[in-house]
Formats: sequence, C-alpha cells, structure tokens
Amino acid sequence: MLEQLVPGVRTLTADDLDVGVQAAAAASHASSSPDTPDIPADHPMIQEITRLAKISGGVILSGPPGTSKSFFAAAAAQVMTGGDKRRYRFVQFHASYQYEDFMLGFRPKDEGGFAYKEGPFLKLVLDADTDPDNTYVLVIDELSRADVGRVFGEALTYVERTKRELPFTIANGNEIKVPSNFVILATMNPFDRGVDEVDAAFERRFAKVTMDPDKDLLDEILTDNGMDDALKNRVLGWFSRINGLANRNAAAAVGHAYFSTASDEASLKDIWDYQLRYVVQRAFRRDQNTRADLETAWNHIFVLPEPQTPESSETPPPEPGATT
Repeated sequence: MLEQLVPGVRTLTADDLDVGVQAAAAASHASSSPDTPDIPADHPMIQEITRLAKISGGVILSGPPGTSKSFFAAAAAQVMTGGDKRRYRFVQFHASYQYEDFMLGFRPKDEGGFAYKEGPFLKLVLDADTDPDNTYVLVIDELSRADVGRVFGEALTYVERTKRELPFTIANGNEIKVPSNFVILATMNPFDRGVDEVDAAFERRFAKVTMDPDKDLLDEILTDNGMDDALKNRVLGWFSRINGLANRNAAAAVGHAYFSTASDEASLKDIWDYQLRYVVQRAFRRDQNTRADLETAWNHIFVLPEPQTPESSETPPPEPGATT
C-alpha cells in the first residue's frame, strides 16, 4: 500500500534491521524465545549455572514444559563463551538420535563410498582441546528423549569431572580426551519416560537444577507486557491453583513461559484455546470434576466481579414533615 502511495519507497522489516525475531534466532537458540530481551551475565540463574559448571563439568536443568530451561541454558552458554559462536553448539535429542549422530558415524560421499563424519560432541571436544584458555559449551535440549548410554558411548565415563583429560578410544580407533574447558548444559522434563536412565547415568557426573513454575516470574512477565493489574491478579490466582494440583498430578504443572505473550484478554483466550486447554485435558483426562473446575476457574478470569455497595451504618435522615 505504501509503495503505491510513494513510488520507489523501500519498506524495511525489523529483521531487515537485524532487530527482529529472525535475526535474534540466528544469533542465539531458536527454541528459547528469540524475541525476548537478552539476560545479563549477573542474573542469579546464569551465575548459578556458571558456578555449577565449573564444579561438575555439566549442569542439567530439569523441569516441566514452559519453565525457561532452554532459554537459560542458551543464555548461560553465550555468557560462558563470551558470545563466540565457534565455542558453543546446540543439539536436540530424540528417540532416533544415536552415537553416529552425536559422536562419530559414516556418511555417504558425493563420489561414492562412505567417510567418517564428526558429530557435534566430537567436533567441540577437539576444538576445546586445542584452545585450553577458553570455555566451550555444548547445549543438549531434551536429554531424556534419547538412550543416553547409547548416544554418549564410551564418552559417558569421561564427561565426569574427575575423568577429564584422561585419554580413551572412540569407534574409529582414534584416541581423544574430554578437556576440562568443555561444558555440557542439558535440559530435560523430569516426567519423560527416559528420566530414570538419565538419572542413573548422570546423577554423580552432573549437577542438577530444578526449574519450577515461578509465580513471581509470571508476575514480572505480565507486568512487562502491560497487563491490567486486576486481570493479572486473576491470572496469577489460576496459575497458583493449577500448579498446586501438580503436587499430586505432575502432568498438571504449567510453566510461566506459556504466558510470555499474554497482555490482555484476547491474548489469554488464544493461549487457552491453542495451548492450555490441551494441558488441562491431558492432565485430568481421568478426573473430569477437577478438569471442569479448572476450566470454570479459567473462564472466571474474564468475568468482572459485581461491584459491592457498602452498607451505611448511619440512620437515614427523616423524610420532610415526618414526626420524631
């Protein structure tokens, strides 16, 4: 429309100016809400992750969906590497992810035949070994979605802090070591099916940080989004209610990040229609009464309370001409 009114005009989007969502996603980890502001290096969570990484060599952020696990892992990786993209990588585990993807595997060559191809773990370990004065970070999303013993292979033993710098042999016969300046930051949902195996593999190798739904952080998010205080308080009340039920039904946990775009009633209705209603249905599929109560409580977020007329304790004045 603007081009028709002003011939030859050039319109620019936020991404054209390197300040939009796409630009931010290219600079950081796309699963971590790339349009959100950067987290400062002195943020308490970033400082804690960094401290634990120095002690353990690896940190697992564990919590239900929507608790900012990937966001903080990505932010910590960037802080620990000074934002040097050569020194951090991202991987997402899934059911079919294997040693050949992570460490070392065969890949077809254009001219025929096969050749070894280094996976993200091996690449970063080798890079870190040649640059001992700098920190290298591998971020693994959804750690519990894969068979971690199979994916890590022989390296599983040597990611432990006390085994760093010890040489070991990988599948192609080469000898490598996991250097002390190599850090793994991982995220996982504690209710995934593979969690027991992950706990057994990493319980004494990595530190674990629990990421719970945070009411105070949600309050901050909604305030920053400009939500009306009365509406915000009703949302916070519902948030506390459903997460209180998570003590006996873990699937009911709702993270604060679900509300990252909430600013008014219209945005809240979208969040319910396309996300939260399915969380509630799945968590309480065998408890229809609780499910109905939560849905009713959500609908009450949008119902303004009836104005209360204070009762006066004073006796009304007598009508004109009335006798006392």
